[in-house]
Amino acid sequence: MDKDKQQLSVEVARLYYQSDYSQQEIANKLNISRPTISRLLKYAKEKGFVQISIADPFADLDNVGNLLKEKYNLLEAHVVFSPVPEYATITEYISKYAAEYMEKTVKNGDIVGVSWGMTMYEIARKIVPQHVKGVEVVQLKGGISHSSVNTYANETIALFADAFQTTPRNLPLPVIFDNAVTKELVEQDRHIHHIIEMGKQANIAIFTVGTVRDEALLFRLGYLDKDETSLLKKQAVGDICSRFFDGDGNISSEEINKRTIGIELEELKLKKRSILVAGGNRKIKAIDGALRGGYANVLIIDQHTAKELLHYQKG
Repeated sequence: MDKDKQQLSVEVARLYYQSDYSQQEIANKLNISRPTISRLLKYAKEKGFVQISIADPFADLDNVGNLLKEKYNLLEAHVVFSPVPEYATITEYISKYAAEYMEKTVKNGDIVGVSWGMTMYEIARKIVPQHVKGVEVVQLKGGISHSSVNTYANETIALFADAFQTTPRNLPLPVIFDNAVTKELVEQDRHIHHIIEMGKQANIAIFTVGTVRDEALLFRLGYLDKDETSLLKKQAVGDICSRFFDGDGNISSEEINKRTIGIELEELKLKKRSILVAGGNRKIKAIDGALRGGYANVLIIDQHTAKELLHYQKG
């Protein structure tokens, strides 16, 4: 009798769980009452004939975050769920999380330093206006380009400023000058000097990393000639605030760096929160180099990139 019951419970379980029959459909098919079907399904579970497994995509996010914190000595690592590893989808999910993070993090009197780029623009678009007072929002690097390619630099800082009830402090300059002498002269202007100093004083900085791939935004803006671009492709892995660094986080070209206006990478290390928002396979080397350099103490990243980053070993 027990064996018959076991076999029947397995048959009922197969119809219910594998063939998607309803309990009533099974009852009709086997000429058994519906309450009996319910009892047989319960029996199959109790006997271990049916084992239900739930693949929770969020289950290991905290664990991955803790491993990243340990690997790179971070204050915080936020691993964000993205349903697929495509770059556009990843950007959508991490920018939404970063916007919510900023809404919770920025308090009265904070000075927020903001970079630009497509990830930054997506964050800016998603921030819900907050009821805060005395917040300053300052651009961390120049936002004017020699190209028709839109950087959304002005839109980004304007949206950040609107969200935190303040006036944007723009740096209305090209980010990389033709020569260091001109850049140093411009920095002596009282207004420009004030904006740069405010960037240094910011207790919160938020930025992404660029790559040195052919399609990298900075390579399309007209700041660099072919030889400089070629040099950076060989020596650098990415940039933060248009300052290029190698796999160890060291500046790749001192000559180009001296022509670059805005916050120095070393100054990012002094921030209470230095927030790097980045994801996508194309940015693995750049993220690794940035974190090795110690330029961020808060990381917001998707789980696909995070797992690759954990296993990434610099060549």
